[in-house]
Parts: sequence; C-alpha cells; structure tokens
Amino acid sequence: MPVFHDQDRSSLRRSYVDAWRKLRERTPLEPLEHQIATVVEEHPEYHPILEADGDAVLRDYAPEGGQSNPFLHLGLHLAIREQVATNRPAGITSIHVALARRLGSAHEAEHRMIECLGEALWRSQRSGLPPDEAAYLEALRKIPVPR
Repeated sequence: MPVFHDQDRSSLRRSYVDAWRKLRERTPLEPLEHQIATVVEEHPEYHPILEADGDAVLRDYAPEGGQSNPFLHLGLHLAIREQVATNRPAGITSIHVALARRLGSAHEAEHRMIECLGEALWRSQRSGLPPDEAAYLEALRKIPVPR
C-alpha cells in the first residue's frame, strides 16, 4: 500500500469532498468522481464530515482517537468494487455475489469484505511483501453470515 505524503493525502481527500459536492450540486461528474460519489452517498454518517470541507481534508483520524477514518473506509469500498469488477484476485467476484446474496445487500457484503482486505493490507505492510491473495480469498470465504 503506498504511503501518501500530506500534500498527496490532502489531494486524495479533496477528490472525495469535490465529488460529493458535485453530486449534491448536480454538476457533471467524471467516471471516477461518480464512483466516489456513489460510495459517499451510501454512507450518510460521513456526509457532515465531507461537507465540513477543509477540516476533513486536514484532520488525522488515528485509531487511538476512537474515530474511524472516513477516507480509508470509502477507499476500501472502492478497492473492493474494483476487485469485484476485474475479478482480481481471481474468484473474488463469485465470493462477492454469494456473500451479497446471503446478506441481502452488495453494500453489506463489501463491509464484511473490507475487514479482510484491511487485514491483508496490514499484513502486507508489516511483512514488506505483496498481499497474500490466497490467504485473502480464504479469509473472504470464511466470512460468517447469520442464517
């Protein structure tokens, strides 16, 4: 996972704020902005944060502070959607479809999958090795679903 410097982080975060603003103003969106705005739209808990504009872009969201990082969460949704759309790693699309069917929602399936993706990225970062796709897929297959 790349390490973003403050300016890069701010630019990336600004793209979320701008895409959300453009959607609310009904301004034409580029394809990536549309993807971002769609994910943001599905997370009303983050709307006030993104609408606060400057504060959200500059703020640190440390886990120790007890507040989740909305940009990380939204970015992981986008990553899952890209993985599913490209079936990379191979097999993830069928896992997503089955999980969404069992949970009754593609969005809820993504939330469950995000936990596995976060763990895979954390392990990769700690080891200095690429993410272990086989272990990631296995973790996805073991996601518990209430009956």
